[in-house]
Amino acid sequence: MRKWYGGLLIIALGMMLFFLYNLKGMQPQKQSTKQSAYNFFNNHAPDDSIKRSSNLPVNSSKMEPKRVPKPTKRPYLVHVAGLDDLYGMKNLSKGEMDSVLVWDSLRTVLSRSDALDETAQGIKEASVAWKELLSTIEKDKASKLNKMDGPENKNCPFSVTSPGKAELDNGITLDLPCGLVVDSSITLIGIPNGQNRSFQFDLVGQELEGEPKPPVILHYNVSLPGENMTEEPYIVQNTWTSDLGWGKEERCPAHGSANIEEVDGLVPCNVQAVRSNSKGNGNFGQAASIPSNISSESAHRNAIFPFAEGNPFTSTLWVGSEGFHMTVNGRHETSFAYREKLEPWLVSSIKVSGSLSLLSILAKGLPVTEDNYIVADVENLKAPSIPRKRLILLIGVFSTGNNFERRMALRRSWMQYEAVRSGEVAVRFFIGLHKNNRVNFELWTEAQAYGDIQLMPFVDYYSLISLKTIAICIMGTKIIPSKYIMKTDDDAFVRIDEVLSSLKEKPSKGLLYGLISSKSSPQRDEGSKWYITEEEHVYLRNQPM
Repeated sequence: MRKWYGGLLIIALGMMLFFLYNLKGMQPQKQSTKQSAYNFFNNHAPDDSIKRSSNLPVNSSKMEPKRVPKPTKRPYLVHVAGLDDLYGMKNLSKGEMDSVLVWDSLRTVLSRSDALDETAQGIKEASVAWKELLSTIEKDKASKLNKMDGPENKNCPFSVTSPGKAELDNGITLDLPCGLVVDSSITLIGIPNGQNRSFQFDLVGQELEGEPKPPVILHYNVSLPGENMTEEPYIVQNTWTSDLGWGKEERCPAHGSANIEEVDGLVPCNVQAVRSNSKGNGNFGQAASIPSNISSESAHRNAIFPFAEGNPFTSTLWVGSEGFHMTVNGRHETSFAYREKLEPWLVSSIKVSGSLSLLSILAKGLPVTEDNYIVADVENLKAPSIPRKRLILLIGVFSTGNNFERRMALRRSWMQYEAVRSGEVAVRFFIGLHKNNRVNFELWTEAQAYGDIQLMPFVDYYSLISLKTIAICIMGTKIIPSKYIMKTDDDAFVRIDEVLSSLKEKPSKGLLYGLISSKSSPQRDEGSKWYITEEEHVYLRNQPM
């Protein structure tokens, strides 16, 4: 009898321990709302060999992996407006189809119910651009048969200028045929005439068929000082789209809390010069007759404001990596970070309006193309044929449609490594469609000439850049099987020899290799070009390759 009771007691204790263990495992773990790249990569090392090869110290106290929430519903395929139009390629030859090899595999990804929010817009706009491009290709083929000039026989110019002096009653518009790229600049020389005490510069985006109005990539509004300095001058920068209207304006000088995050290393508003000059000039308040209701600081701001009625100025708006920058009479005044889906490649014209006598506009450093039919070394720049065997390395290069010069620089530099020319390493540019048909046709011509461009079935918005990453993985696993897959940008120089040498000691399975920015974190500002949501992170984690 005692043995029977003893057995029951042991069973009861065992069951209690089992339930307590399971209950502890079901308790949710504490997780921070923001996880650094350092913690992420140290908590997700693929195997011990890679962890040992890292030079970064691992803190065991921080080894709490962040749980990624699983989708509540299983994704399904949905109809996306314009997607079917992108797959109408009846008149394209087999050779021409080599520029769209990943489209079939991407179709399912683009049709998923859990696709990124911007995917539908990128596809819809791309379908319009694609139909226009196909029409242009057909006209070009017909013109060659008839020995006539093609529909797009003008190359993208390096610079454009206005005809001369103009009074801006209704404004003046200068077309920028192939958009802007990094280091492009627009210089304006003018004299504020003070009629309405304000004038504006607008960088206007490309307008597609069916769109109500084109977006304003940058609205730059200058308000001059009032009479007798009763009103403070200011500069307002903003954006506008037909979907969202006006964005959040950025004012310079700013009142109250202002954005102080630098853009390309430059301050958004050059208020530091105002403060330092006013502090350094102790006799400023005695230098002139100032109305009693105007403070000396306010008067000083008016005095050093870059624009004044009747005073000629030279202003240069230039394109940086992170935003637009304005210098006036040689001094930096303002910077404006790019906003989501409002990037410089999208600009099609600049419109100047308001109380301003415009003397000249000069836009230079614009994207230009090379005539692929007369390039002396075109055969040496073409992508070599790919052997049937598995490649060592596929390098996917992110590029934008009008970055013609960058791609040519890469073809003439590190893409001449023997490993690339022999076919052991393949290099492909991954580029979304442009909203400008001239750029798309130039891009198409370039793709046919060099054979190293993969077009994407969506407009090249930065917010869709993760789809390019998926496309590179598809290319390296299904189309050009490769042992390793690498991603880079068109402004980088890749030491192919060093990359291949370092990979010899690394496993090919589960390898994530590169320079980790351990202090970085996701951008949560919704207006930022680099904004990413938690949902997007979950979406990318659940993509099939």
